[in-house]
Order: sequence, then C-alpha cells, then structure tokens
Amino acid sequence: MSEIKFFHPIEVRYGDLDPQGHLNNAKYLTYFEQARIRYFIELDLFQVGQSFMDVGVIMAEAGVTFHAPVEYGTPVKAGVKTSSLGNKSMRVEQNIVHAESGDVLASGYVILVAFDYHAQKTIPVPDEMREKISKFEGLQV
Repeated sequence: MSEIKFFHPIEVRYGDLDPQGHLNNAKYLTYFEQARIRYFIELDLFQVGQSFMDVGVIMAEAGVTFHAPVEYGTPVKAGVKTSSLGNKSMRVEQNIVHAESGDVLASGYVILVAFDYHAQKTIPVPDEMREKISKFEGLQV
C-alpha cells in the first residue's frame, strides 16, 4: 500500500471485542468507515450535520486482511487513501495501525461508487469530489 497521509484516531472500546478479547472482525469495517467520514470532512466533501443522503457514495466492495490481533486499550488509528478514481467509482485503501509503533494491524480496501440516493442510481464521480481528492492524493485528474 502506498503512503497514507490521512489518519483518524480510534478508541478500541470493550464492546468492540469478541469473546476471545480481540477486536471483532466486523469492527474493522466500522473503523474504516469512521476514518472515511473524517477523510471526507477533512477534504470538505462532507459537513458535520449534513444528511448522509448527500454524501454521494455507496460501498460496492470491501476487503480486509488481518495482520495482528487488536486488544482492548491498544492505541490505534485508521488510515485512508484514495488510490484511484474511475468514471463512477474509486478505490480507497485503508489500514489500522498501532498509533505508537506504526505497525500495520490490518489492511484493506473499499470500492465506493458515486451514487445519487434521491434518484437511486449511479452517477459519474462529481467534479468537485474528483478535484479535491486528486489534489490531496496527488492523482492525475
């Protein structure tokens, strides 16, 4: 995975654990989602209090590779990097890293599709989104 510039701190809560005392597998996608929302806020593509119906993306695919267990109290942060922009979709690389050592505890990706929730159909990636992500990530527009 290429260098990630955006990270969001995450608190591992007791309720996020499975019976073995490790972070539940499903929570990794929740942590990825939390970081993606903060990424969109950072890039001024979403505002706190704005309707999620106006975010304009829907998840089409996700994958996670687990590298090491995460336990209660482990200081972690979730990284986000848009690695490619297509006509209607984007690939977002994500990871969960130990906030102090930088060790990668999990890595993954999501494919987001530009979506008009009001019309219930896919749309081209909006120009504003394409421009802001490309500028932040250094992608060719």
